[in-house]
Amino acid sequence: MKKFVTELRGKTVMTNDGQILGMIDNFVVNTESGDMEHVLVTPAEEIEPRLFDTDAEGRLVLPFKGMKAVRDVVVMEHISME
Repeated sequence: MKKFVTELRGKTVMTNDGQILGMIDNFVVNTESGDMEHVLVTPAEEIEPRLFDTDAEGRLVLPFKGMKAVRDVVVMEHISME
């Protein structure tokens, strides 16, 4: 399935067990390979950001390869919480 990045921005992100993580804010692309590396997610209020890798703006840094389903929400698998 092909999607434009602009179609994904603002979508709700949840784990495969239904926990809402937040909303997609942006992506990190490797400029040498062109590969998408990370999804940057503005955390939901009930999420404890300290349990995740975060960037300087407090967004969750999730592996792009963990994005498994894109419909009304984006489902991420293999989310590692400390």
